[in-house]
Formats: sequence, structure tokens, C-alpha cells
Amino acid sequence: MVTTVGTENTFEKLVQNLLILEHDAIAAYDSTIDKLKDPVSKSKIAEFKGDHESHVAELTRLAGAIGTNAPQEGDAKQYLTTGKVALASLVGDKTILKAMSTNEVETKMAYDQASKNETATPEARSFFQKAFADESRHKDWMDAAAGT
Repeated sequence: MVTTVGTENTFEKLVQNLLILEHDAIAAYDSTIDKLKDPVSKSKIAEFKGDHESHVAELTRLAGAIGTNAPQEGDAKQYLTTGKVALASLVGDKTILKAMSTNEVETKMAYDQASKNETATPEARSFFQKAFADESRHKDWMDAAAGT
């Protein structure tokens, strides 16, 4: 899926849309942790969820610094990200991880675009680069664990 998150015309909207995306991701991680059977995979996914929670904390701080609203939940896209995980759970852990990997594609793309967005401050662009690296690490692990 192609995302436009990260290409916003204002820094305020950029931060807000990244927060919504992160809340969607956390919902998918919660669903994944609930559905995985392998304890090692559950632990790794919980670790990655912690990265997303850290991203929310930093994005919320940025929102406060610029005086804009910080969304506290995802949007309708959450049903797509969690729905893929729910369907995949009917097949097994590897399929769940494949579904999560596809979710990471969008998050990686959003942070890559945000790190180049000229409306963002240099400090924010640096954070977006770190978040992109986190998402790349998540996707790489999920791909390897799923055998893709």
C-alpha cells in the first residue's frame, strides 16, 4: 500500500498523521501479541511495540512543542492492520508475521518521507530517521522469522 503520510504540507499535520499511524501500529501489535503462539516471537513483537510507544511519546512531545493537537488513537485504517493479523491467525504464526511485515512497509515509507519533509524541523527529521531505522529493523526481523 502506498501512503501519503510523511508528505504533508504543514509540520502540525505531519506530526498528527504520524501519531495516528503509530496508534494504528500499536493496535496491530496488540492483536499480534494476543494471537501468536510462539513465546519468542511474542517477546520480540512486544519489544517492537515498545519502540512504537516511544515514537508516540516523542511525537506527542513534538505536538506539544508546536502547540498542536496530539491524536490519542488511530483511525479506520486500524481495522485494516488488525484485520490482516486476525485473518492470518487462522493459518499460524508465520502468516501473522508476514501480515505484520506488510504493515511495516507503510510505516517505513511514512518515516522515510517524513525525514525528507521540509516542513519538519531538523530535530524532527533526525527523529524520523531513527524511527525509519526502527521500522526497518522490525520488518527485517519479521521477514526472517516468517521465512520470507
